[in-house]
Amino acid sequence: MPQPVTVLLKPALIALTLGLLASHAGAEPAGTFRHAHNVGFGSQSSLDPASKGRVLQIIEKIQSRLVRPGPDGTPQPDLATKWAPDDEGRVWTFRIREGVRFHDGTPLDAEDVVYSIARVIDPEYGSPARAAVKMIERIEATGRLTVRMTLDSSFADLPLQLMDPRLRIIPEGSGETVARTGIGTGPFRVETFDADGITVLTAFEDYWEGLPALARIEVIGVSNAQARLQAFLSGQLDMERGIAPVLRRALEDSHHYQLMEIPTGNWMGLAFRTDLEPFDDPRVRRALRLVVDREEMLDLALDGGGIISCDTPVAPNDQYRADMTCPPDPDRARALLAEAGYPDGIDVDVHVSSLDPSWPVIGVTYQEQAARAGIRVNVVNAAADGYWSTVWMKKPAFTTSWGERPADQALNEAFHSSAKWNETGYADPEFDRLLEAARAELDFEKRRALYVKAQEHLYATSGTLIPFHVTQLVVLSDRVTQFDAVPNDALRWHLVSVTD
Repeated sequence: MPQPVTVLLKPALIALTLGLLASHAGAEPAGTFRHAHNVGFGSQSSLDPASKGRVLQIIEKIQSRLVRPGPDGTPQPDLATKWAPDDEGRVWTFRIREGVRFHDGTPLDAEDVVYSIARVIDPEYGSPARAAVKMIERIEATGRLTVRMTLDSSFADLPLQLMDPRLRIIPEGSGETVARTGIGTGPFRVETFDADGITVLTAFEDYWEGLPALARIEVIGVSNAQARLQAFLSGQLDMERGIAPVLRRALEDSHHYQLMEIPTGNWMGLAFRTDLEPFDDPRVRRALRLVVDREEMLDLALDGGGIISCDTPVAPNDQYRADMTCPPDPDRARALLAEAGYPDGIDVDVHVSSLDPSWPVIGVTYQEQAARAGIRVNVVNAAADGYWSTVWMKKPAFTTSWGERPADQALNEAFHSSAKWNETGYADPEFDRLLEAARAELDFEKRRALYVKAQEHLYATSGTLIPFHVTQLVVLSDRVTQFDAVPNDALRWHLVSVTD
């Protein structure tokens, strides 16, 4: 049976944490930290964490979750201090943190949590985050600071799902206004929101973990990756994530910058719509992925800065990751195309964009590799502005990227037949059955075997090429301190500081 969660901190970690808190105790917030975001959702950009257009680079600083990832990726308390399931893993009880306030001064209580989660799981609202927690059948307050979640079946990994970066807690009844106000309980509050321009955040003096070190954060909308880099190099920004790997050596040798290499479960690749010809034939889909030399693609796109994936979205360090190998086999790919009725190969348009500097490289590399099996790829360059609303899920084949998620969420959200953001329209009853069985299995080893089998099934049948997981390159100005080398979802923003 699932066990109640008890969080233990190692003595060294306790000492480090206390030291950091002590260093900020009594100090007034100071300095301005500036970084950019890519305006990927264009006019749909929003501060509503559950919406399609949420701007996570802002959301992460202004709103909190019940559960957040620790430095090692495991669930740690945030607005919930502890949690435990019943003997069947179907009913979970959460204790909400005492003394937390929203940016408007109102105290956090269980009703805010119920409202926030109920809104996400309501199918009529249509939140893309619903796929992560749709197993929650009912949520209710059982006290001022206690919440009970009843699931539609046993599920031992609910806390992992609640780490989803979109599952932020907002004030009860604020659904109509939060897209503009961004009110939450995070370390910074919104002063002005301008997705295309400069969004200004200021320190929230009542943040439950203590006064933030920074007085102000400016998040600037810059859609072009090269423009973002130039803004950083010219001193207009203090951070840029996703630096092109070819710049790593130049930046790491400079005394003006700090370069961090952070292994992640983030992935990018190519998506082929399985509901459109010729991709509706699983033999064609397998052929499209068999042609890829993943090592070569990784070297060209990221200068080797990643870990090979055999088309599984599950992170390399995830406990449920399947151990697979996937060498290129263009001869087998050509044979599969012939079996599917394409003895002379096929023609494919693949849409790429400079929204991510690695995407065009992936497109050209794929074009060259696919030609070995008679797959003639035409690389179509699409505008960065509004890419997610005009190309993604709209064109038959396109570049895509996803942030790190726990295994169950990654598999369900991108590939379950009922998932709202199943970008390729993949619908496979056996795959769905494996995921549903894994969620209900309380024995860890049996559950892991089911998730592994689901990934193996995906590798054989899906329409998504996931050649590698990304080692993220983050570059900082030399005036930034207390910025940990962890995935951005685990960063404690109230500790980050700058020196003049």
